[in-house]
Amino acid sequence: MNGVNLVTLSFSGRGRFLSFAKKNKFLIILFLIALAIRIAFVFSIPVKLWDETVYINLGYDLSKNPLDYSFANNGWSDFIPGGLYPKAGFRAPLLPYMISFMYFINFDFLIDFVIPFLGALSAIFVYLLGKELFDKNVGLISALFFTFIPLHVFYSSRVLTDVLLTFFVLLTFISFVKGYEKGYERHKVLFGLFLAISLLARYTALWIIPMFFIYLLVRDKSFKFLRDKHLWYAVGVFLLTLLPWFIYGFVEYNNPIGALIHGMKASTYWGGVQPWYFFFENWWLMFSIVGFVFMAGLIYLLYNRKFIKKEVYLLLIWFVFFLSMVIYMPHKEDRFVIPLSPPLIILTAFFVSCLKKYLRIVVVVITLVLVVSVGLSFYGEYNTYRTVNTECFGQIENKLKEIKGDFVIVSENPPLFRYSVKKVNAYYPDNLNEQTIKEFEKSQGKPAYFVFTRFNSGFEDDKLERLKQIMKDNYNLKFECSKDPEFNFIYSNV
Repeated sequence: MNGVNLVTLSFSGRGRFLSFAKKNKFLIILFLIALAIRIAFVFSIPVKLWDETVYINLGYDLSKNPLDYSFANNGWSDFIPGGLYPKAGFRAPLLPYMISFMYFINFDFLIDFVIPFLGALSAIFVYLLGKELFDKNVGLISALFFTFIPLHVFYSSRVLTDVLLTFFVLLTFISFVKGYEKGYERHKVLFGLFLAISLLARYTALWIIPMFFIYLLVRDKSFKFLRDKHLWYAVGVFLLTLLPWFIYGFVEYNNPIGALIHGMKASTYWGGVQPWYFFFENWWLMFSIVGFVFMAGLIYLLYNRKFIKKEVYLLLIWFVFFLSMVIYMPHKEDRFVIPLSPPLIILTAFFVSCLKKYLRIVVVVITLVLVVSVGLSFYGEYNTYRTVNTECFGQIENKLKEIKGDFVIVSENPPLFRYSVKKVNAYYPDNLNEQTIKEFEKSQGKPAYFVFTRFNSGFEDDKLERLKQIMKDNYNLKFECSKDPEFNFIYSNV
């Protein structure tokens, strides 16, 4: 009897799956296309970029000691000015801990594919959010456009936090809408959980929090939403989820939110200052044709007073508030606006859905332009990073892997070499001269290999020439890239 029940249950489950697949065939196909494109982009760049290697290295170290979230004991470090070395709290911990779990279960070969998977799955969540806010058609158009957004596609192929944040922000908004608009009590509480996880994914999720307060205040025109006990349950879940992070902050920084404060300081250290209009200069590269259809849609929504619909002004609050914050930040990168992609896409889809007579042709044209934009983006990234510089960098890495025994690698790029060569890695002394090099080498108590590569180099010409002279006068040339020997070499006294 139990066997019969098991077989019946098995066929029943299979039937439900087939029914789901039949009803959601378009979504499944979109997910597979989104995943395939994002995985293809993984292979567009033959080397890992700085931040990627930092997160992967942190994950590797955490797999050995999950309680040591720092650069104190692992023979490498990120570049941390401001007197806060060796604290790592300025980097949100969720991604490193996810990677550490994959190392722990020996699935580290899949690390490169976690973000592509979550990026592709985000297209499905964009559909769900569009459907909850408007209708199924808006959801489907949103998912279709989101699948091919160049900015999201590219960064879905990198081991970085922006797509991870966007994934959990989508879950946060879906839970918020289902909970506080549709009345599902469970989702009201899940809202607090996903909001906390978003903050652990990337600290800019802090900018998300005021949006919900603003929306509820505008919607209710009062503070009556504060009487909802489930909102306070959500706050409790939010704080409980962040409790380990608060404890870490207290232990490491003597402040429960010390890691967040460190992150805010760290954001001012690197990359220089970009003008306020930086994102608008790169609007087409980031969003392709959708970015401009979105602008046309804004005019349409304002002219027809559709902004008074609460579904619309929720998305507008999300878009305007987050964009204002990233514009305010001194240092700007295109990836910082990835969390703006969902509201931009869904509002665009809603606008397009209002073009009843021209709906089909507009959707086809936009999709075709997006596909071409993604193709051009892949072509551009492939050619940009497949150069003599990256080829020589790869040769340097392979040579270092061949060296036997214990040694220290000295370079400009400790995180990059630590990722590929699991040895102690250190930076060149700030005051670079023969004496500081000798003192550094003596302090290590092990052979040192001095490395320079043109890829990802920040040395000024005079500093590079000084380094070359020190190496030629005091050390033995161990390797140089035949295609560019002047800028890619290894020296040692071994």
